[in-house]
Amino acid sequence: MNIVKLGLISILAAGALFAGTYNVDKDHSNVGFKVKHLMISSVTGKFDKFTGSFEYDEKTNTLENLTGNVVVASINTENEKRDKHLRSEDFFDAANFPHLTFTLDKIEDDKAYGKLTMRGVTKEVALDFENNGSIVDPWGNRRVGLALSGKINRKDYGLNWNKTLEAGGVVVGETVKINVELEGILAK
Repeated sequence: MNIVKLGLISILAAGALFAGTYNVDKDHSNVGFKVKHLMISSVTGKFDKFTGSFEYDEKTNTLENLTGNVVVASINTENEKRDKHLRSEDFFDAANFPHLTFTLDKIEDDKAYGKLTMRGVTKEVALDFENNGSIVDPWGNRRVGLALSGKINRKDYGLNWNKTLEAGGVVVGETVKINVELEGILAK
């Protein structure tokens, strides 16, 4: 019986060597978006301040417990007037809802399913998922690369502001394309 217990402990310990918690490296990650403007072009933007972590098992290439937190006031479309408007009550209402969050529920095939919370509203989302694998960088740090992308309707989260154009159409599209590139560093 002791040999069986020792064998199970050895298997579990070996598995733990391949699994670990990774913190998102914000210098090599991006939380971006794209939305139609005047229905003829797109505005792209990103959030400059965010944190996140996840558990990754190199042996099975599986991801679990991904969480992310974005500081709404860090929105950056490279136009301060527009960014100020996006932080206002018309859109994100950063004063009352300072964070966006995402929590992963599961990965199935090439889809990531989770909960996105924005402006106090939580909705289930399905995003395209890419696992770009793991590597040891030149400084000896274990890194994992992941990508999430998809579309949401901003009105589902209470971001309703818009203006109708005289010729038809609106100033801001309802569909927002999300593009998140994450590089995680194994926590020590």
